[in-house]
Amino acid sequence: MTDQDRLVEASRQLAAALRPGDLDATLSNITAAAVEVLPDVQWSSLTVKHADGRLETVAPTDELLCDVDAAQYELQEGPCYEAAVDTVHITAPNLAADERFPRYAPIALRAGIRAQAGIRLFDADGSNGALNLYSSRVGAFEDLGALSLLFAHQSAMALDYARQIDQLQEAVKSRQVIGQAVGVVMERYSVDEARAFGFLTRLSNNENLKLRLVAERLLQAGVEDGSDR
Repeated sequence: MTDQDRLVEASRQLAAALRPGDLDATLSNITAAAVEVLPDVQWSSLTVKHADGRLETVAPTDELLCDVDAAQYELQEGPCYEAAVDTVHITAPNLAADERFPRYAPIALRAGIRAQAGIRLFDADGSNGALNLYSSRVGAFEDLGALSLLFAHQSAMALDYARQIDQLQEAVKSRQVIGQAVGVVMERYSVDEARAFGFLTRLSNNENLKLRLVAERLLQAGVEDGSDR
């Protein structure tokens, strides 16, 4: 099989593995697909850097990565940390001999990890994320090549789709909650829909809270009032 044939086959596998879904499912699909499709990858995880600088591991394919990733965050050292914070792509084909990570490398080696790579997947407002690839084979990831770029591109597309789905679901949920609160106000104060919505809007402005939070609080108060009767 030629390199072109392998790339085409990998593309087909990726398209099947990175199925559209909600955000949590998409994140898990990405790390599972990395192990299935990318050569020499035995374990994979994702690192998300939040707006406050906090680093979080999501969708690890093995629990051992939780401790390994946490060590990199604590030491601020290692391919996982670098890809999430500083560098778009980074490879460490032989961690035992890599002078860039003197404190982290012994931890990885004790976990059976001999090579590692990090690929930045997305940069969003206030956050970014990177794919972490781990291998027990020395020399893995010496050349990430076109396949890793293809994987990163398709993963980023899947993530963007999942975020849009989550935002749509959140918007629908917000509308439902606000609609329920409007109904409560209409019944409680014998006002029409426009006046009830205006009432909630004024509360939102006066208390500097999102309209959905005001609605949720009002509904919860109604539930608690009812439970006391």
